[in-house]
Amino acid sequence: MSISWSTPITGTAQTGLTSPTYTTTPDTAPAGNPGKQVAVVALGGTQTGVAVHSVARPFTLNFTRPASLRTLGPPNPVTGVIALIPKNTYKLITRKGVIPLADQAPQVMIIETIITVPAGADTADPLSIRAALSAHLGALNQQSAGFGDLTANGVL
Repeated sequence: MSISWSTPITGTAQTGLTSPTYTTTPDTAPAGNPGKQVAVVALGGTQTGVAVHSVARPFTLNFTRPASLRTLGPPNPVTGVIALIPKNTYKLITRKGVIPLADQAPQVMIIETIITVPAGADTADPLSIRAALSAHLGALNQQSAGFGDLTANGVL
């Protein structure tokens, strides 16, 4: 099993959060969005003002894959070229209810990491796929607080 949630999830450094952790429970993904989903039911560390999952203020994480995985077709018998390379798209979608202004109804913030892999690369070049993911996730982890500050103050 590739995706197997463990709980709690240890959060990364963010301005205003101290040692954040997120205790999760399995949840059902929204219709039309098959995947493995968890809801955040408890918080650890110092996260003053952060709410756990509720109907009004969701806090979920959902990994998805294509409903039907695509494979690489045969090359043209004359040219040896594969004209159309299908792609498989994988996502991690985080949904969090946030308050846009005091005394206003919560709105859902959405964070998506989308990974589009050319069919065939999974067998021909899996280490490059893993290296790209390693660098991508490492950059997000390294710049977690900076990215959080960016979304709050708009300064890049």
